[in-house]
Formats: sequence, C-alpha cells, structure tokens
Amino acid sequence: MDGFADVVFVGGRVVTVDAEFSVATALAVTGGFITAVGGQEDVAPLVGPDTRVVDLAGATLLPGINDSHLHGCAFGMASPPLSVDVAHPAVSSIVEVAAAVEEAVGRAPAGGWVTGHGWDPGFLAECVADPARLPSRADLDAVSPDHPVVLYSFSGHATWVNSRALELIGISRDTVAPPGGAIVTDEAGEPTGLLYEGAQALVQNGLPALSRQERTDAVKAALAAFGELGITSFTEPGLGPGGDAIMRGALGAETLDVYRELQARGELTARLGVLLLPTGMASTAEEFARTLTALSHPADPTVQTGSTDVAGPADPGGAGQTGGTDPRWLAVHGIKIFADGIVPNKTSWVHEPYVGGGCGSLCVGGESDAERVAEIGAIIRHAHDAGYQVGVHVTGDRACDTVADAFAAALEEHPRPDARHYVIHGDLLTAHSMKVLAAYGLGANMNPTIKWTVADMEEEFVGVERAAYAWPYRDALDAGVRVASGSDAPVTFPDWRQGVATMVLRESKAAGRVSGPSQRITVAEALRTYTIGAAWQDFAEDWKGSLEVGKVADLCVVQGDLLGADPHDIPRMPVVMTVVDGQVVHDTLGG
Repeated sequence: MDGFADVVFVGGRVVTVDAEFSVATALAVTGGFITAVGGQEDVAPLVGPDTRVVDLAGATLLPGINDSHLHGCAFGMASPPLSVDVAHPAVSSIVEVAAAVEEAVGRAPAGGWVTGHGWDPGFLAECVADPARLPSRADLDAVSPDHPVVLYSFSGHATWVNSRALELIGISRDTVAPPGGAIVTDEAGEPTGLLYEGAQALVQNGLPALSRQERTDAVKAALAAFGELGITSFTEPGLGPGGDAIMRGALGAETLDVYRELQARGELTARLGVLLLPTGMASTAEEFARTLTALSHPADPTVQTGSTDVAGPADPGGAGQTGGTDPRWLAVHGIKIFADGIVPNKTSWVHEPYVGGGCGSLCVGGESDAERVAEIGAIIRHAHDAGYQVGVHVTGDRACDTVADAFAAALEEHPRPDARHYVIHGDLLTAHSMKVLAAYGLGANMNPTIKWTVADMEEEFVGVERAAYAWPYRDALDAGVRVASGSDAPVTFPDWRQGVATMVLRESKAAGRVSGPSQRITVAEALRTYTIGAAWQDFAEDWKGSLEVGKVADLCVVQGDLLGADPHDIPRMPVVMTVVDGQVVHDTLGG
C-alpha cells in the first residue's frame, strides 16, 4: 500500500452520527473503509496522485441509509414496468384505476394476468367522499372482462380482483375464508372482489409463480432505485415458505437464492439482512415449529445470529470482498412472525373498540383470545429457543403488550445476552410495551412514511387521539427502546428523506395536518433511526451505521445543509452520491 486514500471528501458537512453526533468537514476512504474523519488538515496527507478528491460544495455527507424494513423483490415487482401503478398520485379515483387497468389489458397477451400495486382508499375520490364505498370487481369488469386482474393494496393487507380472477381462482359465495382472513361479500352473499389478510392466499395460490428471471429483474430494479436514494443497507423482513403465497412468491424462499446468486457474482450493490418467514398469517405453534425445523439453521454460512465481528482495513478478507458468503453483504439474522393485522382493516388487536365496534384479534391459531395469546407466546418461544433474532409484525396496542410480554417470558425462560428481538411497526405501542422492551434491551422498527400516508385515514377507524399517537417515536426513545426506521416498501416508497421530515413534523400526506405533535423528534434523532439504530438491529453497529475510522465506507451525499434545512424541504433535497463499500454506485455530484 502507498498510504494514500482512494477518495477524499472535502468542503462539506460530514454528519458522523457518532455518539456525540459530531459534524466534521472532511473524510477519507481507503480500500472500502473510512480512514480519516475531521478537517482538511486530517485528510491532506492522504491525498496522492491517484486519489479522487470530491468537493462537496456545501453538501451533507451522511452514513449510508439503512432501510431496516423493506421488501426489495416485492418493491421491484410492484414498480413499473413490472406492475401497473395504481398508487397515489398516479391515480386519484377508482375511475382512474380502471383506466390504468384498461391500458395494461391492451398490452397483455390474450387472457393474461394483469397485476398492479398501491391502491389506497384514502386517496380514491369515491371512497373519500363515501367511506362505505369500497372498490369492487364491478369497477374492473367493465374494462377487463376476459383478463384476470389482481390489484394489491398499498399496505399488502388487501387484494382487489375482478370477476374473471375470482372465476379462475375458484372463489364463490360458498368459499370459506382461511382463519385470520376475510372475503368481502355483498348483500346477496356474493364476493365483491375484495379479500383481506389471510384470504389473499386464495388469490396468490391461483397466480403463476414468479420465474427466476422475473425475481432477478425485480431485485436488480430495486437495487438501482436504492442507489439513487442513498440506501446502502436494507432488511428483507420475511423470505421463506410463509411468503410463497405473497405477491406471486416475491417473499418466497427462492428470492433468497436470487440474492445469494447476485452476491456471489458481486452484483449486490446494497448490504442485505434477512428475516426468514417460516409461516404466514393464521399459523399455529405446531405448524410454525415444524416449518422452522426444516428451514436453514445457523450452520448456513449466510445466517448470523448476533455476530458483530468485522475485519479491519488491512484484512483482505474483510468487508471489501463481495464474493463467497461474506455476512456483511448478506446475512440471515432472524425470523419474521405475524401477530395481528393493520388498523385500516380493523384487524389490529386493540384494547378499546374501533369506531363502529370490534377490537380485532391476534392472527394465529386458536378459538379464543386466551388460546391465541398462548399460541403467539409459543411461536415466539420456538424462534427464540432456536437462537434467532425475532421480529414480530404487531400493530394494535393489546397485541403489542402481548408480544412484549412474550419476548420477556422467552428471555426469562431461556436467557440470551444479546437477542435483539423487536416489534415491527408498533403503531399503538403502549407505555407498558416500551418499558418491557427497554428493560430487556429490545427494539422497535417503526415506519414514518406509513404514518405520513395513513394519518388522516386512521381517524375514521380509531378516532383522533389514537390516530395522532400512532408510531410514538418520542415516547419510545424516551423510554430507552432501540428504534430503527423502515419504509415497508412497496407499502410506501422507500424515501428516508420523507421519513425524516415526518418524524420531525408529524404532518400528514393528504391534508398536511399535524398528527401527534407530542411524538415529534429531532432531525438528529430521526437520522439515527436510519443509520446507527438500524445497524444495531443488524448486529452491525461496530462496523457500519456511522462515519468513524475503521468502519465500512457506506456513504450518502445530499445536496445542501440537511441539518440546517427547513424540515419541509428535506424530501426535495437531492441525493447526489451513494457509495457502498467504497464503490460509487450513484453519482450526479462529479468532482
């Protein structure tokens, strides 16, 4: 080695996200690692004849963004041209959804399936004008009588199909919904074309599975988008048998094989953590345990259950290598479990009834609440005892309390020093849940861009007070919970800038109204949830997540002064450079 850096950044704001949240002005990268952070005088000796010197010109240099809950393959599949865009703002009414479907039908082969993603009743004019007006098969039949149509909601918890799809799949008035699912019917008892939660599996089982090439194309499209957004790490929260019936298998086990193949070829341009998905919704503890046993175990070289080791800059086998089975590029950390549904479907399990009645329930096997509480506890215990990190999809306040208590019970029965289990979403996380999570060193993965999207709509289901409280970032951080943020793409677009703005402002997408000002946090705190907080979730805070000497050079450059900007302007601040492992994957900055 000649001792010179590969790249030196000067003339900007280097937001380190270290323990003091210090801000430097220069940074050097050598061999995929950060080798200097400070001022011009600290990097000047490292500038050699072949060193690239990047003048940030006042831009902000951040640690690479870690979207810690993002369905990468599904995001690629849900994005044009692989899927019809029926999300806001592409469409604003059911009439416009039908028009988009009609256009896609014109391009499809005779009788071919047409799929789309993103519809949201909160942004469909007919549903906004009349909340009782729901999308139906009749809306799609007029433009597609012969092509089966399947449209996934933005949340992934509802599917809208036409009559031809119902016919091919075999859903009729006599079809019984799977446990934890619902087939919406009209006054005559006929299916309307809407299916919720576990009933969506009936649709998925009737669709042709994704081909290996379709999966690969979807993942590559997603990776390209991540580069443009400054995302250098992400978590696929659920790949395995339980995902085989979700979005034509986009969350299935074969998708993990595609990621491994890309890694082996050196084509994985963002670091990937994975939660395995043994079973889907409505699972029993017995089914879960049986499937878990058949899954990959920690002997699998891509499975890491708590390792934070990393090689230093002088180690040729360190994080600069992309081939083989380097766990810093692809690591299976844990297991994904579903505990309940979502608030807009009234399938979250809540203490107080929804507007209009009902409290939802846990979405696991069992005939009573007590039986289902026992089942989710057993499922969590199985995953914990197997040595995995456990991430549980849970949204309702009563369900959050149940899951937190189940975590505590598993850890008391079988202590593990650094399990890092966490709740996923935690919309209505309670003070009790937070106290338990903090006491056991556990975390919460929250979703500010979902908060931004549904804040207004949720008032119709849980009232103003609970809707405002949802995603209680301030309370969780103050309670000592480890908090990370994720987009849940394709549920929302994976734009961390909008996430930061939402955490700081708590303003809604539709009306711009403030929703829960007492839960606001600072820009610095928000950035931590997308960087060092997310690295903690990955068992990786020792080697990524902040800009410190010896850590990997995963970087995101944003034009302008991010810390000094009006938070309203943050979503429009361009990402001008993304660096992963010292390699530039996106660059409009030049220099």
